[in-house]
Amino acid sequence: MTRYPLDQLYEELSFVAYHFHWSHDDVLDLPHWERRRWCEEISRINERMNADSGVERGSLTPTPFGPSSDSLTGKSLDLGDL
Repeated sequence: MTRYPLDQLYEELSFVAYHFHWSHDDVLDLPHWERRRWCEEISRINERMNADSGVERGSLTPTPFGPSSDSLTGKSLDLGDL
């Protein structure tokens, strides 16, 4: 059995809980693919908000969950693979 990297799990939990104010248990109960999808959607929302406010891309610390890369490996992700 392959275990999910603990550091990445904490990162995803923190990211979703912080932005959506969901409880630890609610976020942890999500399947991996859905938690990753919420992280990607939050990142997209943040990018749109930054663009609307005139903040230049790259001038802030990047969000850990871009829509097309894995935060640990940098590999492109396809939600169909998860």
